[in-house]
Amino acid sequence: MTNILLCVFLALTSCKKNTPVNDPISYGASYTLTVYTDKAAYKPGEEINFTLSQPLSGNIKVRYRHGMETIKEETLSGTTWRWTAPPTDFTGYMVDLYEIKDGEEKIHASTAVDVSSDWTRFPRYGFVASFDKMSSSDVDKVIKNLNRHHINGVQFQDWHYKHHMPLAGTPAAPLSVYKDIANRDTYSSTIKNYIDAIHGYNMKAIFYNLAYGALSDGAADGVGEKWYAFKDNKHLTKDVLTLPKPMFKSDIYIMNPANTEWQKYMAQRNKDVYAAYAFDGYQIDQRGSRGALYDYDGNTLDMAATFKPFIEAMKTAAPDKRLVMNAVTQYGGQGIAQSPVDFLYSEVWEPNESFKDLGEIIQDNDRWSNNTKKTVLAAYMNYNLAANKGSFNTPCVLLMDAVVFSLGASHLELSEHMLGKEYFPNNNLEMKDDLKQAMVKYYDFLVAYENLLRDGGTFNAPAMSCTNGKLAIGNWPPATGQVTVIGKEVANKQVLHLVNFSNANSLRWRDADGTQPAPAIITGADLSVTVSKQVAKIWIASPDMNSGVAAELPFKQTGNTVSFTLPSLQYWDMVVIAYK
Repeated sequence: MTNILLCVFLALTSCKKNTPVNDPISYGASYTLTVYTDKAAYKPGEEINFTLSQPLSGNIKVRYRHGMETIKEETLSGTTWRWTAPPTDFTGYMVDLYEIKDGEEKIHASTAVDVSSDWTRFPRYGFVASFDKMSSSDVDKVIKNLNRHHINGVQFQDWHYKHHMPLAGTPAAPLSVYKDIANRDTYSSTIKNYIDAIHGYNMKAIFYNLAYGALSDGAADGVGEKWYAFKDNKHLTKDVLTLPKPMFKSDIYIMNPANTEWQKYMAQRNKDVYAAYAFDGYQIDQRGSRGALYDYDGNTLDMAATFKPFIEAMKTAAPDKRLVMNAVTQYGGQGIAQSPVDFLYSEVWEPNESFKDLGEIIQDNDRWSNNTKKTVLAAYMNYNLAANKGSFNTPCVLLMDAVVFSLGASHLELSEHMLGKEYFPNNNLEMKDDLKQAMVKYYDFLVAYENLLRDGGTFNAPAMSCTNGKLAIGNWPPATGQVTVIGKEVANKQVLHLVNFSNANSLRWRDADGTQPAPAIITGADLSVTVSKQVAKIWIASPDMNSGVAAELPFKQTGNTVSFTLPSLQYWDMVVIAYK
């Protein structure tokens, strides 16, 4: 539910007000060679600028690939170079630096490039949540970090003055500093610096607010009595979320999003926000089911049904701005999917605690939107651990992202810190160096192979077996003690995602206490797959090896059976069978 509204009080009190921004991920501390791009995504034909973190010696080649197809190759000279984005829109590329040594390829570094004119085709969502006084350089460090992960949209969490009046001050004169709802100092200069930095990397800045929140002083700011949601049909008791004081400046009263006067009021408040700050859109939040509710006239209020008309009113008021709405535990999700939101955002809570549940959420979103809108999951890892200082458990994060990415979605998790609580400023858990390094590769992988991961296709359950006993195989959904296969037909290809649950101790994705072990690396597994056509090529790519760069596999086909050897599997391999 909304990150402020449903935060656990103990988790909140463990986070200081005005939580300082930690030094963002230092890639030099994790590994010495990194390739940076100057933007998170590019338009077709746009110039792409690359920077290598340190010089490389030798006969180094730069290779630009789409899948296994090499688009271009050139000799590396220096630490900066350029490439013109190909003309095809909505396409991902892998860019790697390699040389031939002793007759074999040695991959030195890699990155990915997203050529997409609209970020919502393949949304990769990050966040910022602390707006204390920050220098432009400190702000840029945070956004540069997100850019290295190719994050193309950034949610501004808990930046607002009041829910019913998000802008502090006036459009002509925003307050330079004000208290947010949690009484943290918030600086308008920091907000503006963040927006400028985000736009500089071709990302979008999206402001957060509830669809239906008003503070106790709402009437003084023009909020009408008839706009509220009530717990009784005599409009005697307003629905209210009680928050601890003095931590919070007010309780939050729940409004009726279908009330047209409330819609007009909020549309004007948003207009004020857009006049003061160059935000690109509005991240709309809710709290899930509120139980039985009534409008002022005593009519039963179906809260889930109010979201679509509210979204439509916001779009009508600001047609050039982007909209996203949180479907908390899928509450109201179908109506949201059929409204003018740009992608689907699902915050995952009980009872959806298994990996299988994640798949069902993504499949529901695909079905509700007729496969026209991609899914982003707000799903908080190591939840219990995040109540205190510590570190994220690397295996659970990588298993989670392997599943989510292979199912065609992405995961809201990255900012100046990784996300462990619904109260986004909570930065109790740090990322270990192995997780920092892996996250870069996983997001490179998500971008480089986005057309196989997130660009159509039909999921299936291929007949597959291991013939030398190196691993046990089962189709989705996962089971402990086996490697789970997520099959998908994309164009003239059969894609096989192999996710390693062979020694997992749980199928609960959250790994609340951080006990999920790292999977044992499996090597040399001989695999057999039933296919429907003559096979032209088989190739493999994994974020866990070879810097995500694809490699061709030898194979043998006998009738409708094709066999090959899997070189290595740690967390996640993607095998692509290309037909003739």
